[in-house]
Amino acid sequence: MINYSVFMLQNQMKKDEEPKAYARAQVKEVMTFRQFVDHIAEHGGHKRGQVKGVLSDMCGCLVEQLLEGKKILLDELGDFWISLTSIGAENCEAFTSKNITGVNIVFTPGVDFQNLINNAEFNLVASRIAQAATLKAEKKMLDTVDLAAAKNKGTSSEPAPEEPTDPDDTPSGDGSGSDNTGGSGSDNTDTGSGSDNTGGSGSDAGGEDYYE
Repeated sequence: MINYSVFMLQNQMKKDEEPKAYARAQVKEVMTFRQFVDHIAEHGGHKRGQVKGVLSDMCGCLVEQLLEGKKILLDELGDFWISLTSIGAENCEAFTSKNITGVNIVFTPGVDFQNLINNAEFNLVASRIAQAATLKAEKKMLDTVDLAAAKNKGTSSEPAPEEPTDPDDTPSGDGSGSDNTGGSGSDNTDTGSGSDNTGGSGSDAGGEDYYE
């Protein structure tokens, strides 16, 4: 079950249009590497140490082979290769390796990842900041919650609630991170292939709702 919240977003490509409502996925739990290893071991009947070793070796070998300029095909998982970010030069003769500013890993999802929406179920929930504000209001025995103040979008003089600092203040799930809105303001140009340079696609609203 995928939890999601809805928020208004301005289309950066069409700034003359009114903001529209988009969905943002909400992480309900962070799974550590150890937990993921245990999950694979339980499902596949493998020894935990063997699973951990294989996954660790795979990551190291993947980086090694990518830096050798190879494209790695991992069947259902997908394909990995590299693209370069560079600063433009006046002409080809003026371009040197010093113009290269980054090496990026490109991932094209395999068949198991391409049709996720066909198997996904969705559940609309309040945003993280709304959940935190409601929980704080309940603790203070308040009857109402000023969401406008909580989101710093209203005219209320009440300050926005601080992010939870103890377990009791944390809404269900312990996701953490930032909004992945994408985009870059530099002059760097990614010279890798175009449409495949995304780990995911969908609406104009990217990223996950952690504390929105």
